[in-house]
Amino acid sequence: MRLRLYRARDLPVLLELFYNTVHTVCAGNYTPAQLDAWAPRKPDEAAWDASLRSRTTLVAEEDGAILGFGNIGPDGYLDLLYVHRDHQRRGVAAVICDFLETLYPVDRVTVHASETARPFFEKRGYRALRSQQVERRGQVLTNYVMEKELS
Repeated sequence: MRLRLYRARDLPVLLELFYNTVHTVCAGNYTPAQLDAWAPRKPDEAAWDASLRSRTTLVAEEDGAILGFGNIGPDGYLDLLYVHRDHQRRGVAAVICDFLETLYPVDRVTVHASETARPFFEKRGYRALRSQQVERRGQVLTNYVMEKELS
């Protein structure tokens, strides 16, 4: 597996990966309506591309296949971290996260973790500061503001 920077031509694959991951991996923690609101079938591609370009976005690939992606900004906010549904629990997210956490000289990394992702981040030393209700397309979803102190 290797990490590389996001390229605009990755967008269709990343959007499909995001949709499928949310709708399968997260299905045990959210309702179908919440999943559709979080990951709609037809997302705003221009907004996604702008978001992926606004932070450092890494793509994990192996043998030409994209396994996952994640991004972080210079403020230490880890915005996205998604792994293809067929590559869960193989260490892909950990490899991406390991690199992202050391990319910028910050004292802490923060993330708004889903119910599904919370245990992953807790195992990495993040602590939940609070739960929050986030509205997406008329649906309310619970996630957790989490942070990890870096030394």
